[in-house]
Amino acid sequence: MAALDVTLASYNLHKAVGRDMRRDPTRTIEVIREIGADIVALQEVDRRFGDRKGVLDLDALRESTGLQPVPFADKLGRLAHGWHGNLVLFRNAEVERVLPITLPGLEPRGALLADLDVGGHKLRVIGAHLGLLKQSRLLQAQRLAQEIGAEDGRPTIVMGDLNEWRLGANCSLMPLRKRLWAVKSTALTVPSFPSQLPVLPLDRIMGCKRSNVVELTRHDTPLARIASDHMPLRARLRLSAS
Repeated sequence: MAALDVTLASYNLHKAVGRDMRRDPTRTIEVIREIGADIVALQEVDRRFGDRKGVLDLDALRESTGLQPVPFADKLGRLAHGWHGNLVLFRNAEVERVLPITLPGLEPRGALLADLDVGGHKLRVIGAHLGLLKQSRLLQAQRLAQEIGAEDGRPTIVMGDLNEWRLGANCSLMPLRKRLWAVKSTALTVPSFPSQLPVLPLDRIMGCKRSNVVELTRHDTPLARIASDHMPLRARLRLSAS
């Protein structure tokens, strides 16, 4: 099987509310279309309280980008798009398994795991949004570490707003360091927050030892600068020949 390049993206869309304080889902979809990724991890796709209604028009998203959400049984609310606001989008792949993960901590947080077949290559994608408190993030990173490395040996990608900017011993993502690159590497982090002047690498795209993430960049366009308080990240994943 030949090597395959896959474009990845992670985006905290801030419930489609931009820096101008306007909720504009059409603008958010246009930013996702600009990125042009094959697999996207979204955060804050649902309203947090009440009926937890999703903020996007998924049919319009599919028509504009070709991306569709991984299917799963939503236990939080029939109107929600994602799991604790997390949604994984894909195209040109087959979904083999989806697992909603409830993360420990003081705030309600979660992650969404999707096992995919991408052109014959097996891949595990975990989209996550970690908590604001360091102790909660440590517990959440420990929980995610349990899901990195499938029994069939497929590589794992972790993407999302991990709310961590530290890279040294004080980094709350250290429970992931044995399984993921980029936990301690400045070369594999990009400032993404706040969108008007990004200085903190809160958003991450991290691969394991069997997945080579390259060309990690901030998707920096006039629309992306105003559509959310986070900038999207974009990367290329090289899936090795077998």
